[in-house]
Amino acid sequence: MPDVTPFAARYDRVRNWLRAHPLALDGALAVAALICMVAGSFADPNGPHGPTFGTRTPDARSAVLMLVAAGALVFRRREPMGVLLVTGAVSVVELVAGDPAAPVAMSAVIALYTVASRTDRPTTWRVGLLTMTVLTAAAMAFGSSPWYTQENLGVFAWTGMAAAAGDAVRSRRAFVDAIRERAERAERTREEEAGRRVAEERLRIARDLHDVVAHHIALVNVQAGVAAHVMDKRPDQAKEALAHVREASRSALNELRATVGLLRQSGDPEAPTAPAPGLAVLDELVTTFRQAGLPVEVARADDGEPAPAAVDLAAYRIIQEALTNVRKHAGKDAKAEVSVVRVGSTLEVTVIDNGPADAAGPSDGGGHGLLGMRERVTALGGTLTAGPRYGGGFRVQAILPLKVRAVRAGEDT
Repeated sequence: MPDVTPFAARYDRVRNWLRAHPLALDGALAVAALICMVAGSFADPNGPHGPTFGTRTPDARSAVLMLVAAGALVFRRREPMGVLLVTGAVSVVELVAGDPAAPVAMSAVIALYTVASRTDRPTTWRVGLLTMTVLTAAAMAFGSSPWYTQENLGVFAWTGMAAAAGDAVRSRRAFVDAIRERAERAERTREEEAGRRVAEERLRIARDLHDVVAHHIALVNVQAGVAAHVMDKRPDQAKEALAHVREASRSALNELRATVGLLRQSGDPEAPTAPAPGLAVLDELVTTFRQAGLPVEVARADDGEPAPAAVDLAAYRIIQEALTNVRKHAGKDAKAEVSVVRVGSTLEVTVIDNGPADAAGPSDGGGHGLLGMRERVTALGGTLTAGPRYGGGFRVQAILPLKVRAVRAGEDT
């Protein structure tokens, strides 16, 4: 079999060049149309035994009209309606004055095809019917007789086919463009969805890292301060404080390892498998704060029923962050109260403290603690309220729905 690859490559190069230079393609088409019109002008359709070739010669008028019509076709893409008007006019002139007429109407057929392929269907119908009517009427009234000869009916047929072919090409081009646009839009949608999921995952990981670091570093800071204060006078208590520092740092490292492990590849065998913390280990969390010197009272009325994993983790993190803020902002003599109550289809988590009335609590926009809590609650479809209490202290309350629903990013609570 012959190798078609070089031919296909040359064909693609020629096609791409013609697409990049449409005026050259239109010029070549105009030359081809001129050659066909000139060749057809030497044929006599009314010979004694049918059409004969070489028995007549076109006059100067016909030659000028053919040149004008072919020259107009060079600009058919830039001004399709104008070119159709020019070619239609010279075609009517030739049909009226020519005896027999030269095939100048060929240029009008090409121009009508261009209009139909580059406009909408209603315009094609209107312009096509008008062109078909005018040219056919001129051919039947002034052309060869009788009026129903094949030359006159040929004008009607060729103009109709030109309009239909142009409309079909336009429809196919619109269909292909719609498919391409739909594919590009689908690709953009996939990329945007992937970017959104990456951003959400990054935000969730950042929130977890902040919760872990803020909680454990605060405990380490407190216990280290206690150890430094009693090192000389009460070394036993200093050792106990240092033991708490070591335990808090170990817990921080373990949770950091678990969180950062989410960034590993899915096939990594060393990826962490430990479950996320929840209300089941709330007593252990409260114990760490009590050991750090913050008295904490816990009241639970959640019937001991497990909450959904996302709600369970969010409740734990909210309590952790709120107690960390109490330890940092409420003063050394502050006390905290934690309540976890199941009310119908919601879980209410409240953390209050009795800090002084003039104590500066964490502002809603000043740090990442309250912002992280609010984002967690919003993601679950719940509500969060945080602010100073009347008479002193601070109050954080989160109402979490036990039936979690997805909330779009950026939606208000």
